[in-house]
Amino acid sequence: MDTTHDIARDQARYDAADSEPRWQKAWEDAACFAAPDVPDGTRPKYYVLEMFPYPSGRIHMGHVRNYTLGDVVARYKRARGFAVMHPMGWDAFGLPAENAARERGIHPARWTYDNIATMRGELKRMGLSLDWSREFATCDPEYYGQQQALFLDFLAAGLVERKEAFVNWDPVDGTVLANEQVIDGRGWRSGALVERKKLSQWFFSITKQVDDLLAALETLDRWPERVRLMQKNWIGRSEGARVRFALSEPVAGAVDVEVFTTRPDTLFGMSFLALSPDHPVTAALAERDPKVAEFVAACRTEGTTEAALETAEKRGVDTGVTVTNPLNGRSYPVWVANFVLMEYGTGAIFGCPAHDQRDLDFARKYALSVTPVVLPKGEDAAAFAQYFSGADTAFTDDGTLINSSFLDGLAVPEAKRRVIEELERLAAGQGVVQWRLRDWGVSRQRYWGCPIPVIHCEGCGIVPVPKADLPVRLPDDVDFARPGNPLDHHPTWKHVDCPRCGKPARRETDTFDTFVDSSWYFARFTAPRHPSPTNRDAVDAWLPVDQYIGGIEHAILHLLYSRFFTRAMRDTGHLSLPSGEPFAGLFTQGMVKHETYKDPDGRWLYPTEVEKRQDGLALIKGTNQPVTVGAVEAMSKSKRNTVDPGAIIDRYGADTARWFILSDNPPERDMEWTEAGVAGAARFVQRLWRLCNGALATLPAAGTPAPDGEAPLRRSTHRTIAGVTEALEGFAFNVAVARLYEFANAIADAKGDDAATAWARREALETAARLVAPMMPHLAEELWSMLRPGAGLVAALPWPEADATLVAADTVTIAVQVLGKLRGTITVPAGASEAEVLAAAEAEENVARALAGKTIRKRIHVPGRIVNFVVS
Repeated sequence: MDTTHDIARDQARYDAADSEPRWQKAWEDAACFAAPDVPDGTRPKYYVLEMFPYPSGRIHMGHVRNYTLGDVVARYKRARGFAVMHPMGWDAFGLPAENAARERGIHPARWTYDNIATMRGELKRMGLSLDWSREFATCDPEYYGQQQALFLDFLAAGLVERKEAFVNWDPVDGTVLANEQVIDGRGWRSGALVERKKLSQWFFSITKQVDDLLAALETLDRWPERVRLMQKNWIGRSEGARVRFALSEPVAGAVDVEVFTTRPDTLFGMSFLALSPDHPVTAALAERDPKVAEFVAACRTEGTTEAALETAEKRGVDTGVTVTNPLNGRSYPVWVANFVLMEYGTGAIFGCPAHDQRDLDFARKYALSVTPVVLPKGEDAAAFAQYFSGADTAFTDDGTLINSSFLDGLAVPEAKRRVIEELERLAAGQGVVQWRLRDWGVSRQRYWGCPIPVIHCEGCGIVPVPKADLPVRLPDDVDFARPGNPLDHHPTWKHVDCPRCGKPARRETDTFDTFVDSSWYFARFTAPRHPSPTNRDAVDAWLPVDQYIGGIEHAILHLLYSRFFTRAMRDTGHLSLPSGEPFAGLFTQGMVKHETYKDPDGRWLYPTEVEKRQDGLALIKGTNQPVTVGAVEAMSKSKRNTVDPGAIIDRYGADTARWFILSDNPPERDMEWTEAGVAGAARFVQRLWRLCNGALATLPAAGTPAPDGEAPLRRSTHRTIAGVTEALEGFAFNVAVARLYEFANAIADAKGDDAATAWARREALETAARLVAPMMPHLAEELWSMLRPGAGLVAALPWPEADATLVAADTVTIAVQVLGKLRGTITVPAGASEAEVLAAAEAEENVARALAGKTIRKRIHVPGRIVNFVVS
């Protein structure tokens, strides 16, 4: 036994700083957490994965919570006999690294790999049971080269398309901006007015799988219901009708405008037709009408997200053109409106102001007609019409049709069916299913991303890079001094000969959206060094991921894109996965929160800058300046209410941080990080160590057979095994923690020096060491080595099994009713007969009073739960 270990035992306190690195090395030396290349079938497989981090430079408490949760699952499942894979990697491409290059004069690769090295060291200090042999970063050419191979296979299979799409274009930086990078119509970095520009972009054809992506959500019974609902809403299946409105005059060859609507029943309430600023008819009208052109130009400098348009003022311009409603033959004005998106539906809507709030706001602004056509249940039609003469709130619920010719008196569902029948009879429309989901645009005009492996040739068109030439590597010698994409103005990289004709051509200079990198990494982990994207034996054996853990912020796009990717990989022969679903189980953890603090000048303060006195007053540390204590909010750098995990580990040890993270709240809820809570967790660590260290001299030798007699502590031990096991199986980690707090009390309260009690105390302490192992693995090893020197690592032990006879309750409490009203409770032996239970029930003091002078007509006994007397 090493000397440092002896010294640690002789001290009065557990020394985490000594213990934790030592056990981490022991696990590494024993390769405890290395997963087999392919499970051999002797043990069931279990793949647990947390969403991999972006290497921003330091881990934060959100990381600590996420990876602790996953580690508890991995350690527990390994102890339960599963072949566990628990890998780690880095989501390493993206704009922050490129921004660092511009602002700090450092290459993105160096910035990224330096950050990875720092964060890897911090994660290792947490004692995570990770298989580090599988580690990779998405910016490794070995990884993104295989991603390029996948892209080429998707392209050959018809799952990739190049087409024009509107984007937010920053004319100064010369790049496409995401919607959230457009602030008040200007580029977030350059401050330039952003333009809506049509560019050729690469798209993954996710809409080809939309039916399956929606239907399969019903099979994901181990996903949170709210996540499935968010996915369902994003996919957005809508049943409705496509309606063709004839233009009063042809516009650039178009004789009508097609509209998709989910409310064809309200066509008789039409007031106007509105076009998107990006609609082809709008473009043609703008060429001849300066007012329309000016309005379109203004729209292209505004926010384009649904959220932005929802809150923006509804504005439009009358084009002077009209359309005809096919149902009533009337003409209505055609407007261009800022709230109509080309990306949804057909880029045109018909306005029915009485029954759509957005349309009503627009109609009131421009004094357009408002005709109610759906009458609320129980309302008078004349009174309802009078209400809408000045109402500013639309009626959007169901009712019966009015002012609608042949539809009058019909309920909304029947009216929809009748309208579609009539539209089809008139050849003016048809019933359709529409999807909100659009194909996934993956082109990004930046350097630090995976190059898209195609070549543009004047003669041959788009030519895939031959797979033998992969990976297409990023050039190292790039210039970030010039605005725009460095790949566009690199002197040599983009210039290449066409693989088909040999003539000069150019590389694609767009790189992939980083969502592509994270849409298949879980499959690559199954064989991270394989010379093709997947090893079929490994990927088919390991997928799906049994438990995926991450934040709710990724509930839509990341998960949806990953679901698309596994289907595309299946269709191109890279894996089997009959369900197509990459993640069998999903858990979304809550955020870590902390109080916020401000100094007298309103400047945010870090918790380490604040000192709280016993009288509750908060001061700036080392001064008498008061601190304003604000709300408890999610930890963020902007509000400085963050806590450095490294400082916590330095002070208390990793196990304390892990224990507190698990103990405070159910893991799906937000939790507040408090100094008092961490200190309480640290005290429990010391208490367990003292319970064990203090009992060593009185324990029987390890392996001593159980003596005659049974100490009460044995029941606590086995009930704790059962309780902790149940809690871990159900992700109720805070419940498991509570059971172990209770167990420590039971151990401390077990008095006596007789052989049975001493043996039960050893059993209890050994069990405690094994039960805390998923949560506090270093402490568990320390306790086990004290109790069983030389007996190996807790990390390699099986999970303890509860003795059912000791778990069973000695007694049971039963409610006693008279005529269904609770009159008392009785406690009887667990194995009591019905006659004994009924006799005890009748003898209970309050029950006896209620039965006095009455005749018992019936005795109802539900074993273990209730007795009810029916009397007269």
